Amino acid sequence: MMFEQCRKILLRESELVQRIAGLQNLIREAVMNRNWTDFEGHFNDLGKIRAEFAALEGERELLFTGIPGETGDSSSFYTLAMQLPPQQRAELTEIYRSLKLETLRLQVSGEALMSYITEMRAATAGFFEIAFPDRGGKIYTPHGIPVSHDMRSMVLNRTF
Repeated sequence: MMFEQCRKILLRESELVQRIAGLQNLIREAVMNRNWTDFEGHFNDLGKIRAEFAALEGERELLFTGIPGETGDSSSFYTLAMQLPPQQRAELTEIYRSLKLETLRLQVSGEALMSYITEMRAATAGFFEIAFPDRGGKIYTPHGIPVSHDMRSMVLNRTF
């Protein structure tokens, strides 16, 4: 019973990690191609999936805390795995290790993307401060209305 519950949760988490990876790729491509149309929608979808992932992670930790003397961390997983027959243990540990590795890759990729976006925003803001000091660091729409400094404000006219 514990094996099936844990396996189900880990496989669902793996599926969510793959969905997050796909969305991160869409966001990366949007940034590289300067396609800001669905940018906020991608971030909203990403937030929903991350919330779902966090809920599953909580479920998994609750499952692990059902093991006597355990607190719900990764050592709890291995305590659970040691109680299983060798074939089930091998299957579960393979899924768990794969999930952890993919999560780490995803985290590094996401941090690199966010670092790139932050640097590009800073470079763009610096350019406008130097090129147009009279604007005081503000960005305006074509109609003269100030806009916030979020990703939508990075859409530039191709001519000055």
